[in-house]
Amino acid sequence: MAVGRPARPVPAALVAAVLTALAVLLPALAVPAAAADEVATTTALRATPAKEGAPTTLTVTLTADGAPLAGREVELERATGDGTWAPLATVTTDETGAASTTATVARTPATNAFRARFDGEPADPSAPDDPAYAPSQAAATAPLVRRQGTVTLSAPRTVVDERSIDLVVGWRAGSGDPVSGWVSVQRRAGGRWVEVGRVRTGDDGRAVLRQRPRVDTRYRAVARALPWVGGGTSPVRAVDNLPPGVPVRLPAGAPRPRITLPPQPRATTAGADARVTRIPDGVWSSMTGVSWRPGCPVGRAGLRLVRVNYWGFDGYRHRGEVVVAAWAAQRTAAAFTAMHRQRLPIRAMYRVDRFGYSAKLRGGNDYRSMAADNTSGFNCRTVVNNPSARSPHAYGGSVDVNPWENPYLSRTGWTPNAWWARRSHPRVAWRSRSHPVLRVWLSHGFRWTYGVGDSQHFDAVRGSGRVIAPRGCTDGAGTCH
Repeated sequence: MAVGRPARPVPAALVAAVLTALAVLLPALAVPAAAADEVATTTALRATPAKEGAPTTLTVTLTADGAPLAGREVELERATGDGTWAPLATVTTDETGAASTTATVARTPATNAFRARFDGEPADPSAPDDPAYAPSQAAATAPLVRRQGTVTLSAPRTVVDERSIDLVVGWRAGSGDPVSGWVSVQRRAGGRWVEVGRVRTGDDGRAVLRQRPRVDTRYRAVARALPWVGGGTSPVRAVDNLPPGVPVRLPAGAPRPRITLPPQPRATTAGADARVTRIPDGVWSSMTGVSWRPGCPVGRAGLRLVRVNYWGFDGYRHRGEVVVAAWAAQRTAAAFTAMHRQRLPIRAMYRVDRFGYSAKLRGGNDYRSMAADNTSGFNCRTVVNNPSARSPHAYGGSVDVNPWENPYLSRTGWTPNAWWARRSHPRVAWRSRSHPVLRVWLSHGFRWTYGVGDSQHFDAVRGSGRVIAPRGCTDGAGTCH
C-alpha cells in the first residue's frame, strides 16, 4: 500500500471566509427545486453599463422550457451594501417574456447589484392545461463606468523663506461634481517626485496642505482612480523661495572671493540661537593636525565651539560655527547675536579646518579661508606672511569677520586683496569706529586692535583689560594677524 504525502491542512481563516461567502451568496441565488408537477422556469437579468448618477436599464426575461412566460410579475430588488436586499420594483413580462425598468447607478459598486425574483405560480384548477410554474431568480451587477476626473493644485508663486504656504488641492468629476478621496501631494527632489503629504478632499472636493519650502520647489497633486471617477495628476506648480532679508549689493567692479563655498545650512530656529559647547569628538578630530597640534598654547579643555545663526550675503539666515577660547566664548556668542539682531551680514562661517593644513603657516590655511571670505576664530598658526611670530588666533581670543571685504596689510602687502583696502561698505566693510559692525564688537568686550591695517580682526579683552599679544608678534606693518 503506497503511502502518499499527508494532505496540507486548510487554514481555519480560509474555511471561515469561504463559508461566510457561501452564506451570503447561496440564499440570494438558490432556487427551490421544482416539484414533480411544476414546470421549471428560468429568470435572466441584464444590467446596462452606466456612469454614477445615470440610469441603468434592467431587463428581465422569464421562460419555461425555453418558451417565454408572458403576463407574470417579477420582483426586482437592489443590494443595500450590508448583505441585505431592498425592494426596487415589480414588473410584468410582455408577450416575449421580457420586462424592464431603470435604476440610478450609485458610486459604490456594492449597491449596484440587482436581483430578479419570480415566486412561481400554482396550477389553475379551472384550466387543466395550465400547469404550475416553479420559482426562479437571477442576479446582475450594473457595470460602473468611470467619469473623467480632474485634479488641480493651486499655490502661490512665491514664498518668503521660513514662512508657510497653503497648497489647495481640488478634485472634480467631468460632470462638475466634487470628488471626496485621498490625494498625494508631491515635490520634485533629486530628479524624482517625493510625497510631502496626503490629504483627503472633502464634500466640496477641496483640501489644503500647509508647507514650508526652504528652497525653490515644484509641487504636484496625484489622485488614484475611484470606482466611479478617474484620478489624475495636476499641473506642476512652481514656488519661488525668496530671502527674508536684503541681499548684499556690492559696488560695480568689486572682486569676488577667489574660493566659492557652498551655502551653509539654512537656520531652523528663531533668532541667533547662539549655543556654546565643549568641543565634540568629531570636531576635535577634524581640528587635530590642522588648526591644533601638540605644543599649541591652548588645548581642547580651553576651547569652545560657538554655533550661531547669521544673516548671509544672500539675504537668507544660515547656521555657522567658530571655535574660540573658553573665556571668550560667551562674548563671541553675544557679538554674533547682536549682528544677527541688526541683520549685519556675514558671507560664511565655517571652522578653519575646512581649508586644510598650511605648511607655510604651520596651522589651518588662513590664506584659503580669507580668499573664501570666511569668518573664523581659533587657529594655532603663525602670523600671515610673518612665520617668525605666533598669531593671536592661536590663543583663541581673536575673531576675523568678512576678511575679503576687510583685508589685512601684511609685511608683503594687502591680503587677500588690495581692492577693498581703501573702500568701505555700509553693511560688510568698515574703516571707522562709527560702522555698525565695529560698534557691535567694541560693545561686547573686543578691541579693533590694528584698525584699518587689519580691519577684519577683533581681539577679546581679558579681565585685566589687556589683549593677549604673543612675543614677536610685530611685523613691519605693525600688525599681528
